Amino acid sequence: MVTGPTKALHAQNDRTHEKTKGAGPAGTGKETEKTSMEILLQQIINGLVLGSMYALIALGYTMVYGIINLINFAHGEVLMVGALTSWALITTVQESMPGIPGWLLLLIALVVSSFVASVLNFIIEKVAYRPLRNSPKLAPLITAIGMSLLLQTLAMIIFKPNYKPYPTLLPAKPFEIGGAVITSTQIMILGLTAVSLAVLMYLVNYTRLGRAMRATAENPRVAALMGVKPDTVISATFIIGAVLATIAGIMYASNYGTVQHTMGFLPGLKAFTAAVFGGIGNLAGAVVGGILLGLIEAIGSGYIGVITGGVLGSHYADIFAFIVLIGVLTLRPSGLLGERVADRA
Repeated sequence: MVTGPTKALHAQNDRTHEKTKGAGPAGTGKETEKTSMEILLQQIINGLVLGSMYALIALGYTMVYGIINLINFAHGEVLMVGALTSWALITTVQESMPGIPGWLLLLIALVVSSFVASVLNFIIEKVAYRPLRNSPKLAPLITAIGMSLLLQTLAMIIFKPNYKPYPTLLPAKPFEIGGAVITSTQIMILGLTAVSLAVLMYLVNYTRLGRAMRATAENPRVAALMGVKPDTVISATFIIGAVLATIAGIMYASNYGTVQHTMGFLPGLKAFTAAVFGGIGNLAGAVVGGILLGLIEAIGSGYIGVITGGVLGSHYADIFAFIVLIGVLTLRPSGLLGERVADRA
């Protein structure tokens, strides 16, 4: 089965390579060189868009791990719930109020879906993870995997297993930049990611909650003695992660035009790879790892046919994420910017 981002990248690669084949008279080389640069620029744009989504999801992984040393493997399913909730809300409102502007409908869907995903993640933390906080590390890990499968199954029952077309809410006309194209949705993705990252960095570094989060990550027992409530901080961390995952899920659905109950698994796995790549527990590392992984995957998918002599096509783009994961775990297990883990002494 071809996944959403892989399918989209595959289609864009095919279109850009067709331009290269028909470029100019044989022997000139000038047009071919120009279209080669266009292909590279297009893949960079695709990679930045893809990497922005990976970065937002990876932040959820790294925030939770930095505070309670838990890999929340149900995080991708929170993305899925947010995206499916927005799809249900948008399609319902479009039927009842067909004249509502697309940007306003998208904003309403984002707020409502973020609330639903936040409540879900709050319940997951309180019911599935909090009772196991002092258990051996394997217990919450197995619980996280079980929660992921449970959420997928419930979503399949509620929303049905078929792929659903996600409505196009922004103008579809693309903009051309140096021969490459970028859509209004992709511009929205890049802008929304930048704003989300700026708000998160301000929250973590300059607010009372941010100081409490950093204190809890450093040593929750000492933080509790200083008046911080670790349970409240951990719940707030899960809620923030859910909001970021919902933003990424809606961007994912808007960009690739489809939603389904398993849509969160592969992006979640790749975002975990990005978090490890940048340095698990390190917020800046999650952002850097996500963007770099998106660029590697997009550029690699554009040139994998050339690299392998035509043996592999662009639909094998998923292998790059796992090549990066294997390489990082082998050569630099702490990630590019280093791992940050709470001191439990």
